[in-house]
Amino acid sequence: MVAAGHRSIATALFALVLAFASFAARAQDKVTVITNWFAQAEHGGIYQALATGLYQKAGLDVTVKQGGPQVNAIQLLAADQADFIMNRDFAVLQAVSKGVPLVTVLAPMQFDAQGMLTHDDVTSLAGLKDKTILIAGTAHLYWWPWLKKKYGYRDEQTRPYTGNLQPFFNDPNIAQQAFPTAEPYQVAQKGMKFRFFPFAQEGYPPYHGALVTLQKTIDAKPDMVARFVRATAEGWKSFLADPSPAAALIRRDNPNMTDGELAFAVAKLRESKAVTGGDAATLGIGIMTEARWKRTFDFMVEYGLIPASVDWKKAYTTRFVDDLKVMP
Repeated sequence: MVAAGHRSIATALFALVLAFASFAARAQDKVTVITNWFAQAEHGGIYQALATGLYQKAGLDVTVKQGGPQVNAIQLLAADQADFIMNRDFAVLQAVSKGVPLVTVLAPMQFDAQGMLTHDDVTSLAGLKDKTILIAGTAHLYWWPWLKKKYGYRDEQTRPYTGNLQPFFNDPNIAQQAFPTAEPYQVAQKGMKFRFFPFAQEGYPPYHGALVTLQKTIDAKPDMVARFVRATAEGWKSFLADPSPAAALIRRDNPNMTDGELAFAVAKLRESKAVTGGDAATLGIGIMTEARWKRTFDFMVEYGLIPASVDWKKAYTTRFVDDLKVMP
C-alpha cells in the first residue's frame, strides 16, 4: 500500500513537472515583429500590448523592430528574421502573385488612412489637374494608377515626395500624399490652412497596417499565432482607452516623436474610427472579411496591379479573427 501511495505521489509530481515544463516552454515563445515605419501611433496596439504585459500574459516574449525607408520587411520575414510584419494588403497580394507565401492574420485598421494633403483653395481631388503632386515611388504600386484614371491626372504632374514638407510650405500649387496623423500636424503647427482628402472616402478599399506572417509559421505554430493576434487586438483596445503606456515605448524607440505629435495622432485615430469603425464596430477589432478582400483583389486587377489569375484567398485567413470579438 505504501509503495502504491508513493507511486501515486510520484505520478502526480511527474504530471506537475510536465505541466510546469509545458507552461515554461509556452512562456518562452520568442516573437519578433517589424513595423511598417518608425515608431508612431499607428503601431499603438503592438506597443501597448508590450507595455502593459498583454504579450507576456499570452506567453510571448515579443521584440518590436522599427521599419523605415531602408527596411524591406517582406524580405526579412521570408528570411526568417521576423515572425510578423506590418504591411499593406496590396503588398501582400502582390507578393502572393509572385509565389511568396505571405498570409495576413489581423487587420487592426479597417481602412487605409492615406490621403492627399492640399492647400485650402482645393475643394476636391478633382481640382488637382493643374497642381504639382508629390508622391513616393511606392504610390505607383498602390494608389496612383487609380487616382490617375479616376481624376485624369498625368504622370508629368508628379514629383518625388521625400518626407520633407518644405516644398508644400513654399509653393501653394503643390499637393502631396499624407497620413492624417502625421503631415497635417506639421502644417497646422505652421498656422497654415489646408485640406485633407482620405483615399478611403473616394473608394480606395484596402486595410492598413495589417499583420502578416508566413504560411509555414501558421502551420507550425498556430497556437502562438492565435495568442499573438488576440493580445495585439486587446492592445489596440487598451491603447485607444489610455495610450500612455505605449507612448512611453514609442518615444523611446523614436525620439523624434514629440508628445504633441503623438497626442494629435491618437486623437485622429479615435476621431476617424480607423480601428473601431467599419466591420470592427460589430465584429470586433482586427476583423477581416472575404467580401472586403475580394473588393481589394478586384480593384487591383482593374487597375493592372496584379493579374486576374492570382489566388487571392492565399493572402489572408480569418481563422484567428472570426471568434476574437475584442469589441470596441
